[in-house]
Amino acid sequence: MEILDCLNKSKSIKSYEILDFKSFENGFYIKIKAIIINNTELFIREYTDEKERSYSYHWQDENKNLILRWDNAPHHSRIVTFPHHKHVKEKVKENFNIDCFSIIKEISSLI
Repeated sequence: MEILDCLNKSKSIKSYEILDFKSFENGFYIKIKAIIINNTELFIREYTDEKERSYSYHWQDENKNLILRWDNAPHHSRIVTFPHHKHVKEKVKENFNIDCFSIIKEISSLI
């Protein structure tokens, strides 16, 4: 599974725990809590089947304050990369990083 491969290969991930996993004929749902090497937390949620992919990568500091969140919930249609977008504090921005490897690379560059 790409997400687990990503987390296992990253030097920025200290540890992770699979909080929920459901597999079905044409897809899966997974929820993960990962600890970054600077002790911040990354919560990953992904649902994938043959027709749909829904994801959220929520990165927060030790006090549970949002650092960044990447997701594709279809509620920011003005964003060029709609439905993919990134929450940066109170702002919503374009998001071209839509997979685990790209998101972990961005986190690694910021820690």
